[in-house]
Amino acid sequence: MTANALPGQPHIAYQGASLHMEGVAMTDVVAQFGTPVFAYSKASMLSALAAYQRGFAGRKAQICYAMKANSNLAILQVFAQAGCGFDIVSGGELARVLAAGGEPAKIIFSGVGKTRDEMKQALQIGIGCFNVESDAELEVLNEVALSLNTRAPVSLRVNPNVDPKTHPYISTGLKGNKFGVAHEHALQTYQRAAALP
Repeated sequence: MTANALPGQPHIAYQGASLHMEGVAMTDVVAQFGTPVFAYSKASMLSALAAYQRGFAGRKAQICYAMKANSNLAILQVFAQAGCGFDIVSGGELARVLAAGGEPAKIIFSGVGKTRDEMKQALQIGIGCFNVESDAELEVLNEVALSLNTRAPVSLRVNPNVDPKTHPYISTGLKGNKFGVAHEHALQTYQRAAALP
């Protein structure tokens, strides 16, 4: 880390009065592309990923990049080439991951708005898992899987009914939120999923 590097960002530093990313002056980027411009540090992204990989070393774990963070194809390609999985919430996000070279078996399909067509497409390409949000979704997913003569790989998103003390518009873990199976019903839903054909 250089003396003028930004805290926690060794690949972003001031050289004199000029901000540089990975040795490239941001003034040069602006001169070439104009403003507004978004610049990302591949080295910073891969460094953060490596830290997670070290943290999970020796454990059965899959690190998944959340598409909702940034769906820029170049960023997705960086993570796909590094072996990441992806957390998606729509057929459009599925298409972007595939276009970026993501492996279907490393895709987790989350979210409350999955359509039958999206479920079908994801099953046909062999995604890793559906993160099921409700009993009703589990039943629909099972119907779609049966129509394809297959079994859907599932995990359950459990709603713990815990207040994170955040803004109400982004709260996802309270009983009144639309996300996840209520924790008191999770075992029953899991047993139902395990018993499905």
